Amino acid sequence: LVGGNPMKTSSIYALIHKLEMDGGVWWTKGGTNRLIAGMVRHFERLGGTMRVGDPVVGIDVDGKRAKSVMTQSGHVQGFDAVASNADIMHSYRDLLGKSQRGWSMGRRLKRKSYSPGLFVVHFGLEGTWPGIAHHMILFGPRYKGLLDDIYTNGVLPEDFSIYLHHPSKSDPSMAPPGMSTFYALVPVAHQGKLPVDWDEVGPLLEKRILDEVGKRLVPDIHKRIVTKFHYAPSDFATDLNAHLGSAFSLEPVLTQSAYFRGHNRDDVIKNFYLVGAGTHPGAGIPGVVGSAKATAGLMIEDLLK
Repeated sequence: LVGGNPMKTSSIYALIHKLEMDGGVWWTKGGTNRLIAGMVRHFERLGGTMRVGDPVVGIDVDGKRAKSVMTQSGHVQGFDAVASNADIMHSYRDLLGKSQRGWSMGRRLKRKSYSPGLFVVHFGLEGTWPGIAHHMILFGPRYKGLLDDIYTNGVLPEDFSIYLHHPSKSDPSMAPPGMSTFYALVPVAHQGKLPVDWDEVGPLLEKRILDEVGKRLVPDIHKRIVTKFHYAPSDFATDLNAHLGSAFSLEPVLTQSAYFRGHNRDDVIKNFYLVGAGTHPGAGIPGVVGSAKATAGLMIEDLLK
C-alpha cells in the first residue's frame, strides 16, 4: 500500500513486489506500536529526551536556519537541527508558515496531487479463524471503475475492495485467548474530492464493510463482535494533520517520486529535515523507516562538519 493508482503509478513501484518476494513480509510481534516503542527505547539509551502530549505549533527560522521549536503549551526550545515527521504540507504551511520558505512551499505543495484516504474498521471477534490468512484482499465486482471513482470521480461507490488484516493469525498475543483481532481497510477519495460528513457516513460504511466480510468469511460476524471502531479520512486530518485526510501523502506518480518527492533535507533551510510518507523514498512502513534512516544519516553528516 503506497497510495498509487495502479493504472497510472510508475512501474518503478513494482520493485516493492520484488523486494517482498525476495525478503518476505515481516510482522512486529505485539504490533507496530512495539516497533515504535523499540525506537523510543533506543533513542533514550543514546541520551535523547522525549517530550510528548505537547504538539509542535511552530518552527522559528532565522535567515536560512531553523532556530527553535514552539509547542502548544508555550514551551520554546532552540536546536542545532530540526527534523519534522509531520505531514509534509503541515510542516511547511503550518509549522514553517511564518517564514518565506514555508509560505512558498505550502503554495507549491497545494498544487500537487495527493493519494486517497482510507476508511478502516477495527474489530475483535469471539472465536479464532485459522482459515483466514494474516493478509487478504477481498476484491469487489469492479476494478478500473472502482479506481476511477476513488482517484478521479470523488464519489463513494456502492461496491469496494477490502484489505483484511488478521494479525492474531500470526501473533496470538494480539487478542485475548479464544478471540481474534482484525481490521478491514477500504480506500476512499480524499477530502478534497469527497467532502462528506464522516460522522454521518462512517457508521453506514462500517456496517456495509462488516456485512461484506460476514457474507464472504464470517457468516455470524455481527453476533461475534466484542469491540469495534472505525477511522476515517477526517480522523487522519484531525489526529495526524494529514492534508485532505490523505493516508499516504503525495500521490506516487512519476513526477512526485524519487528526486521529485519531498527532499529529506530542505533545499533552503539547511538545518531543517523531513521524514515520512511525503518524502523520499515514499509511503508505507518500509518506505517511512527507510526515509528515517536516510534523514538521520544526513543530520549526522551535517552536524559533524
